[in-house]
Amino acid sequence: QVQLVESGGGLVQPGGSLRLSCAASGSIFSINAMGWYRQAPGKQRELVAIITREGSINYADSVKARFTISRDNAKNTVYLQMNSLKPEDTAVYYCYAAITTGAWPRNEYAYWGQGTQVTVSS
Repeated sequence: QVQLVESGGGLVQPGGSLRLSCAASGSIFSINAMGWYRQAPGKQRELVAIITREGSINYADSVKARFTISRDNAKNTVYLQMNSLKPEDTAVYYCYAAITTGAWPRNEYAYWGQGTQVTVSS
């Protein structure tokens, strides 16, 4: 079994900052991409940022220059530093990871966290 556990969401005023964390645990052989998606009420889930094991990064245009994704491969953890937050960043943020499991056969699967609420409001 593999689990992704997120932390760090909450309520913040416009212009403020939050840091999200997501730790993967369980029967893990390797982790390829890790990242963050978000879903606002009435909208589809969208990519926020994603980082490969080698460090290649992609950001949604709406968060470039404000959000920074990073990961600690030794801890199987991905982070999202969110600065200059705007009300339109309000959403449930989901952690994503492409994980090759430790059990045989070692197939790669997509795993999701439970989601953490980020609310940007004055």
